[in-house]
Amino acid sequence: MTEYTQLLIYVVLGVVFALTALIVPTLIAPRYKGEETAKTYECGVDTIGPTWVRFGISYYLFALIFVAFEVDVLYLFPVALVYDDPRFGWRAFFEVAIFLVILSLAILYAWRKGVIRWTK
Repeated sequence: MTEYTQLLIYVVLGVVFALTALIVPTLIAPRYKGEETAKTYECGVDTIGPTWVRFGISYYLFALIFVAFEVDVLYLFPVALVYDDPRFGWRAFFEVAIFLVILSLAILYAWRKGVIRWTK
């Protein structure tokens, strides 16, 4: 058996497994859609009033800013690990300082635009 034949077998098996995972649930899934499946489920408590509530755009902007800064904080961990190394000492310090200044400017920009301020 050549390497290409073995590769072809693995690719075919991968496609078969993927198609099986996509087709079998559609064949065995229940098809009844009654009144209960159309209801909004909120922690087992019946909803009061309309369930389709529009959230303000500031909620999504705040969430995006939070995710962006969480990812940016991950860049600080590798620098913290090599900070004691004499090769990276002051250079790492200045790079992190510039990075934190840019992050602070982004927070100030969002604050000035009113993204962080909540309205009732």
